[in-house]
Amino acid sequence: KHVPVMESNVEEAVSNNIHGLLALLNVAQNSNCSAFVMISSDKAVNPTNVMGCTKRVGELILAAWPGEGLRCVSVRFGNVLGSNGSVIPLFQEQIRQNQPITVTHPDITRFFMTVSEAVSLVLQAFAIGRKGDILVLDMGEPVRVLELAKTLARLSGKSRPEFKFIG
Repeated sequence: KHVPVMESNVEEAVSNNIHGLLALLNVAQNSNCSAFVMISSDKAVNPTNVMGCTKRVGELILAAWPGEGLRCVSVRFGNVLGSNGSVIPLFQEQIRQNQPITVTHPDITRFFMTVSEAVSLVLQAFAIGRKGDILVLDMGEPVRVLELAKTLARLSGKSRPEFKFIG
């Protein structure tokens, strides 16, 4: 789930997101489950990192899963506010410690949603998804991550925060 951790541990990312998915699909198939929903990521759209690539491969595996009676659906969405790996606690900690705020790129955008919105999207995917679907449900408008960081800094009383673009 954490992009920097996956970038540093490619084999583990593949093991977790691809081999782990295959193991879960086999368990679901052997247990006669009727449906399987995979949480994907907006990073799978045009993958530029290990997480996006492994999530995209997972989507393709689900779309092609041959299992009889198992309806496999992928649902893509963005960052869940307050979840592990959310960028907001990272920004808040960097602001608190007067560190440069690290942003991937000045133009990068992401979708953000609350936990309840994320749960609702997963339930919608389960309800409406057909076998092999990769659902991209309405996540609202993408937010420029730099603008989000600037707003958090301003709300924390920092009028001129330092930003570091890390790629």
